[in-house]
Amino acid sequence: MSETKSAPEAAHLRESFYATRPTPGTVFMRTFLPWQLLRFAVLNLRMLVIIGKSHEGQH
Repeated sequence: MSETKSAPEAAHLRESFYATRPTPGTVFMRTFLPWQLLRFAVLNLRMLVIIGKSHEGQH
């Protein structure tokens, strides 16, 4: 009784479901340390601005 049916729950196993591969440029930017440090600094500055705004008038 081993029938091979394409069940709807097996749809996630089809090759068309998988994500695309990143381009070489994307891989480079993800692994280029100076770019990552710059993005980290920008993110932290943005957080400081948001936190600073939330603390205005609380002194």
